[in-house]
Amino acid sequence: MSSSPQHLALLLLFFLPTLTHSLCRNFCGNMPVKYPFGIDDGCGAPQFSKMLNCSTDLFFQTPSGTYKVQSIDYDKKTMVIYDPSMSTCSILQPHHDFVMSDVQYAIIPPSPDTVFALLNCSIDSPVLNHYKSLCFNFSGHSCDELYGSCTAFRLFHLLSNSTPPCCFTGYNTVKYMSMNILDCSHYTSVYGIDGLKGVGPLDWLYGIKLSYSVPDTGCDLCAKSGGTCGFDVETQGMVCICSNTLNSTRACAAGSVAGFTGESHALSPLIQTFVLLLVVVYCLIPNGYVVCL
Repeated sequence: MSSSPQHLALLLLFFLPTLTHSLCRNFCGNMPVKYPFGIDDGCGAPQFSKMLNCSTDLFFQTPSGTYKVQSIDYDKKTMVIYDPSMSTCSILQPHHDFVMSDVQYAIIPPSPDTVFALLNCSIDSPVLNHYKSLCFNFSGHSCDELYGSCTAFRLFHLLSNSTPPCCFTGYNTVKYMSMNILDCSHYTSVYGIDGLKGVGPLDWLYGIKLSYSVPDTGCDLCAKSGGTCGFDVETQGMVCICSNTLNSTRACAAGSVAGFTGESHALSPLIQTFVLLLVVVYCLIPNGYVVCL
């Protein structure tokens, strides 16, 4: 018994969902996005879900705002982000709090070689009194050097005709005390401080370096089998994404990346394209009207 073109087209349309489901994107612009990070639902490790956003560029999201990702070093497991609201040598910005969630602080905190410089502090600031132990020496640099070298920070010296107090400190200080409590008007952050001894503020690396660890979920096995590491959005359990329609619990079986395994079937991209063409052909009648879509 032969089927009408319309019946055949409807049968082929059954397979079309395979064309609309995309795999995890591994780039945002020119920035590579690899495990444990992901920018699509169910991609990467669940602990890092929703932390990255890909619009025009790659951004890191925290409760206090969105910060552009400058670089990710997957070998050293570090990410450098930039706070557009912080001050630098060339520009003064209104004071701004950088706040991470408790989960972010636990799994991707600022690295030990990242310093927060609290600027133009009041003499009543907690870090200059009861909590002065929170301030430390930063590679031999001083407030005088910072205010004297940077055009933007020189204004503090000019307005007070003295050297206003400043404090070089770690993220924990700004995590537990807001800029209002710290009573400092501005802040900037610098990373890679181990290599900045003898280097002037104009040449410092401005930004916040984050250090992360990779969850041991068996992702290496999945990647070696040709799959992409992800997770089930409902159970949060690890899955190995093998094709547009096929997932595995640990690794992709031979041939599953290209199309199907003995357990599940998935159309390869070439077959999907062929199916779509057949649908178009069978759904069109000579006068050009669509009759079955």
